[in-house]
Order: sequence, then C-alpha cells, then structure tokens
Amino acid sequence: MKTKPDWVIDKEKARRNEARETVWLFGIHAVRDALLNPNRERLRLVLTKNAFDRLEDAVTASGMEAEVVEPRKFDVPLAEDSVHQGAALEVKPLNWGKLDDLAISGEGEPLVVCLDRVTDPHNVGAVLRSAEVFGARAVIAPRHHSAPETGALAKTASGALERQPYLRVANLSEAMVSLKDMGYVMIGLDGDGTVTLAEAMAAAGSRPVALVLGAEGPGLRDKTRETCDVIARIPFAGGFGSLNVSNAAAVGLYAASQRS
Repeated sequence: MKTKPDWVIDKEKARRNEARETVWLFGIHAVRDALLNPNRERLRLVLTKNAFDRLEDAVTASGMEAEVVEPRKFDVPLAEDSVHQGAALEVKPLNWGKLDDLAISGEGEPLVVCLDRVTDPHNVGAVLRSAEVFGARAVIAPRHHSAPETGALAKTASGALERQPYLRVANLSEAMVSLKDMGYVMIGLDGDGTVTLAEAMAAAGSRPVALVLGAEGPGLRDKTRETCDVIARIPFAGGFGSLNVSNAAAVGLYAASQRS
C-alpha cells in the first residue's frame, strides 16, 4: 500500500494542531473587542468582579457566561507579567481566508503590509494598529518565524486584531509574487534604499502598494529583497537615524494613504 509522503503527513499534522490551538486574550480592551466580534469563536471567559462590571455590556452582547472569580483566584494560563486587568478570554485563532480574496476585494484601500520574520508580538500588534488606522487590507507574515496570534499581540494591537486581517502564509516570497501578479507594487523599506519613500510612492502612482519590512537587526532577507520592485529608505535628519519596524510601517502606511 502506498503511503503518503512525509511532507504531506507533516502538513496534515500541522493543520490538526492548528485546529486544536487556542489563545488566551487578556486586558479589558482586547477582551471587549473579542467579545463583540461575531467572527471570533470564544470558549471560556474569566473575569474579576471589577472587570465584569466594566465589561457587562459586551458579555451580555456575546451571550457568554462569565466565570467571576476573586482576584487571588484568577487562575488562567497567562505569563506572570501579563497586565490582564482581571479579564481573560480563551478563543480560537481567527480565520481570515485567502490572500487573493483579501488583496483584491478586501475592505479598505489596495494596500497591504508584508512582515519578513518579525517575531516580536508587540511590534506586530503595533503594525496591526497602524494598518487599521490607515485602512490597509491586510498584514501578511510567514506562518513560521513570525509572531503568532497571542494575548500580548492582541493587547498591543488594542482591538485591531479583531478587525485588521493578519494573514500568515506558508511562503512569504511566493505570496509577494502573487501580489505582484495582482498588480501590487512591492516597496521594501530599508535604510540602504536606493530611493526615498516619497520617490517610491510617486513612481507607484495609483497602483496597489505592498510595504515590505524586515525584522530589526537582520532586516529583509535576500529572497524577500530580490522579490521587491524597489527598496526605499525613510529619510532622517542628522548623521544617524533609525526607526523600529512598527514605526517604519506607520510612516510607510501614512505615505501610501496620502497618494492622490
């Protein structure tokens, strides 16, 4: 009898693991937005009395039954340094669908952000927040070597995780090629860019734009850089300047949103 190739078995195993995976969201804002998101599959809600009083309207709207506990008995699997504010919600990760659907007909402007191995959940959360503010259709990252959906990411995103698509793909370079085939101009952001961000945006004109950013330190990987149409830099004053990836994304998103 013919057996399945190892790569198929591994892929199926990963898919089953993802189906079982749950995430604990925490903090008043993150929990409230998840309770009010009809697309979020919610499993367990643990609140202190004070948190319940602040979230009662959202709890009622969600139809969930909260476990109201004493602060000293707030026994949920969170990191000790998590600022949970007495609110924690166990959920399934969101399913945002397919890249083609989001990029072509998703809500917002024809604008996406590609993150190349950005693993810090606080940076990704901040990027999601900026992407929502400036009307991007999606934030895209590789499934491996990127920040997964976590409570820390959700808290930094301040609710944006529930509304801003965060799509993790099998291969970022292949996703970038697909975006190029859909008409997107791939603008990589790096300090050694050959043109300024303003020049890159002017050259893109009214075409859809994908901003591509790498992790702090390593920056864009060679394959990612090669797949970009242009590498642009954000000008800075003085002899030295540096922005972290979330700040650079915010500047790029603003520049893209201001095109006439």
